[in-house]
Amino acid sequence: MTQQIPSTEPELAGVRNFRDVGGLPTVDGRRVRYGVLFRSGHLAHATAEDAAFLDSLGLHTIFDFRNAADQKLEGPDVELPGVTNVNLPLSDPADGSEFWKMVRDGEIDQLRGILGDGKGADRMINSYRTIIKERTAEHSKVLRSLAEDSAPALMHCAAGKDRAGLSIAVTLLALGVEQEAIVADYLESNAKHRRYKVRRSGSDASAYSPEVMELLSPLFDARAEYLTAAFETIEETWGSVDSYLEQGLGVTPEIRERLRERLLD
Repeated sequence: MTQQIPSTEPELAGVRNFRDVGGLPTVDGRRVRYGVLFRSGHLAHATAEDAAFLDSLGLHTIFDFRNAADQKLEGPDVELPGVTNVNLPLSDPADGSEFWKMVRDGEIDQLRGILGDGKGADRMINSYRTIIKERTAEHSKVLRSLAEDSAPALMHCAAGKDRAGLSIAVTLLALGVEQEAIVADYLESNAKHRRYKVRRSGSDASAYSPEVMELLSPLFDARAEYLTAAFETIEETWGSVDSYLEQGLGVTPEIRERLRERLLD
């Protein structure tokens, strides 16, 4: 018996972007059950009170989509007793390491070069497309695990926006949730109290000047165009969501039905 989470989300001191995705509508009139599927940023800075709340959810599995570089930067997740921790990196630690170093340490001219004139948004769109096309094994494992015994589950990456956002979106697609509702949930990551805290190495005001923050915004925003690009990639590569799930991920109609039984009201 999973706990029914109240609609007012908790204020977690050390965990950003936490929420229950329960209540989202499916195309056939059902809804995602409360208390079975959660999303957030990393748990490395969770306070004792945060950990107690997370423990109260009765989680079976935490899916951590960070890579080794992310974990080195932020630290490991807080350990919760009796919870299975599954690390499934959705990006290569070496992929873009120099880019992200520039984001943290670069001067304004360097940032203009790598992020100006739409380059930042283009990078995010390409990243979403690549994860959909190349991380089919990881998304398959998540869906198969949820269909068997992994719920209630929490999915997170660093900010809880991109890699976790895509994995949540893929799960919701498999459940038959309306795409508009998936996008609306994804955009909730833009709320001020949920946003990832931008880290820059410079301590003076210029490190966080309005121009710098404007250049960085495509990387730290949740934008509908990013998730739309992922949906378009599914259509372009596999022809339909059903084909993507069955041919791309090996998720049969039987597995999808088990998922729906476990996660929908």
